[in-house]
Formats: sequence, structure tokens, C-alpha cells
Amino acid sequence: MLIIIVALLAFYVAWNLGANDVANAMGTSVGSKAVTLKQALIIAGVLEFTGAVLFGQEVSQTLATQIANPALFVDAPQILVTGMVSVLLAGGLWLQIATSWGLPVSSSHAVVGAIAGFSWVALGLEAIDWFSIGKITLGWIVTPVISGLIAALLYSQIKRWILDQPNQLAQLSEWIPWLSALLLGVFGVIVLPTLTQGITTFLTEQFGLNLPAHDIPIITGIVAAVGLTFYSWRDLNSQTHKLTNSQTPLPLIERTFGRYQLLSACFVAFAHGSNDVGNAIAPLAAIAYINSTGRVPLNGITIPIWILVVGGAGIVGGLAVWGKKVIATIGESIITLQPSSGFCAELATATTILLASRIGLPVSTSHALVGGVVGIGLVQNAKSLQFKTLQGIGAAWLVTVPLSAALCATIFSIARLVTENAN
Repeated sequence: MLIIIVALLAFYVAWNLGANDVANAMGTSVGSKAVTLKQALIIAGVLEFTGAVLFGQEVSQTLATQIANPALFVDAPQILVTGMVSVLLAGGLWLQIATSWGLPVSSSHAVVGAIAGFSWVALGLEAIDWFSIGKITLGWIVTPVISGLIAALLYSQIKRWILDQPNQLAQLSEWIPWLSALLLGVFGVIVLPTLTQGITTFLTEQFGLNLPAHDIPIITGIVAAVGLTFYSWRDLNSQTHKLTNSQTPLPLIERTFGRYQLLSACFVAFAHGSNDVGNAIAPLAAIAYINSTGRVPLNGITIPIWILVVGGAGIVGGLAVWGKKVIATIGESIITLQPSSGFCAELATATTILLASRIGLPVSTSHALVGGVVGIGLVQNAKSLQFKTLQGIGAAWLVTVPLSAALCATIFSIARLVTENAN
């Protein structure tokens, strides 16, 4: 019965996480008109779920075993269970409040703050693994900087060599192979080795093909990049012939970038599912482990597939029902985006988040994308940035950790008091 209740709470957190954080994947695409809101919801739903199930293991392990110091809970596993239930309630409530205000807050902040809050109340300051907290906090600070630098560097080159050139279409045609290689190379290097590992094993076992583990990802990436290049060339040439002398080529250029932006947005959705699902399911994973073994998880634990599915399904549901408000904030209220600039912001975000997922670091997708969008704005024109919106987002980021810690500490204190009186 306990596991069912906790699974429903984890689903609730994932629901709110999907409503708030998935805007990070599709907000810029909707804002730049590369896709409609309905298309964005469908695409993000599929990829968020896939990323959560295939890549959600590492970050979930980090949150389940490395924020609260598990060794101090060895003799009191039920305190850890009560605490993790409180984490789910506190994290879900804060994310729901932020979403209702249209603020893209960090679910990583909310969950890490909540875990620290209950640990402090339960066993004191020594119950918090401050080294892990410090490492994660450093990731939060560095994430927007790295994403912003990548986005600014990429957009400045596109602006210099394509958008500001007299013969824009010819320049774009020359850049298409490089853009394709860059886009699919980032995804291929970070994601494809894991996705194709099962294929490699199957071919080896069934047909005796001793393929090196890196061959299939490389071949897949090359084929996809070549295919995208030729498709983009053909479409660009076809549309170029339809242009009249009085028409500007800029809409055609942005149409081509819209395709690349959509692909990069898909990668962000996949990256978000892989990284942020841990925020919803890590407490559930810890409770399930304690419930089945009677012991506190001290090291890395294996996350059962059904828990990953609960998280992925919750993310998709929340996105579909409540995701519109934050998408509007990200896509329209910071800076006016075109597909060329949106592509750079999305690719920078995907690169930053996927690398973090590979090393098991729960960073903030919100930080990464806002950093990327701000980087674009600084290259375009710093005065065009909506600083009032940024101030609201920044304030929400700052209050999330202490607020969720205080909320979780309060819920935990009440739950422990009720439990003690019941006994």
C-alpha cells in the first residue's frame, strides 16, 4: 500500500515537472514559430518519455543516495522513508505553484532543497552530504554560463558567416553540411553509444558480427548527417527557384534553420527526460529499496524500469495538460527568437544537459536554456533582453532551494509528530 501511495506522489511530482520544465525543450521552438504548440506537446511527450526510461538511471541514483548522508539513517530507515515522502509533497507543491505563475523554476533545486531540509530536521546538519550539495550547486552556477557561451559562440558565427553576408543563400548552402554534422555529432557522441549498445549485442549474439562498440554510433551519425545535408540542400534549392527578385531570402533561411531547431529541440526534450526524471523518482526509488530489503541504500542502486516509466508518464501528462504557461514565458517573454537563434539556444542546452546526464549530475535544464537564450540576446542586442522577466526568473531560482527546504522540513515535522502520536 505504501509503495502505491508513494508512486502516486512521484507521478504527481513528475506531472508538475513536466508542466514546468518541458517548456525548456519546446519553448523556443514555439516562440520562433518553428512548430505549433500542439506539435510541440506531441514531440516532447514522446522524447521526454524515451529519455527518462533510457537515461534516467544515473541522476536518479545520485539524488537517491548522495544528498542525505545515508549512513546516518542505517538504524532508522523509516525516518528516511518519511523524509522522502515529504520531499515528494514539498517538491510537487512548489513546482505546481511556480507553474501556475508561469515561472520556469528548477525541479533540481526543489528536490535537492527538500532532501536537505528534511535531513537537517531529522538528524542535524551532519545528515546532509555537503560535498554532493556543493558539487550540484556548482553545476547550477556553471550550467547557464556554459550553455550561454556555447549559444553565443555558435550564433555569432552563424550571424557573421550567413545572416550578415550579402549572398546569404549561397553561404547557408555551404554551411548546411557543417550544421548537420554539428547537430547530429553532439547527439551521436553523447547518446547513440547507449542507444545502440543493445543493437551491437544482438548482432554479435545472433550473427557473430564482432563489431566494435563505437562503430554503429559513428556509422549511424554519419548516415543521418549526410541524409539531413542532402535533404536540406534539395529543399533549399527548390525554394530558392521560387523566389522573385523583390523577395528577401531571409524567410527561406529561417525556414531551413527551423528544421534544425526542431531537431535540436527534440534533443533537449530527450536530454531533459534523461536528467530531470530523477527529481521525481529518486525518492520513490529509495523508498522501494528500503521496502524490499529493509535496508537504507548506501551506494548506487538499480532503478527498476517500472519506476522510470512512472516518472516518464507523469512528465508527459503534466506537459500535455499544464505546459502552456511556462512555454510562453521561455519562448516569448525573454527575447524575440527566430529559428536561427532558437537553434543555437536549443543545441547549447542539449549539449550541456546531456553531458551532465552522462556523469550523473542533476543540473538545471531551466538554467541551461535561459542561459542559452540570454547568450543569444547578448550577441544580438543586450537592450532587447526583457530584464524584468529575467529578474522574475532569477528570483524564483534563488528562493526555490530555501523555500522547498523549509516546506519539506515543515511537512516532515508534522508527519513525524503524527506518526509518533499514532504509535
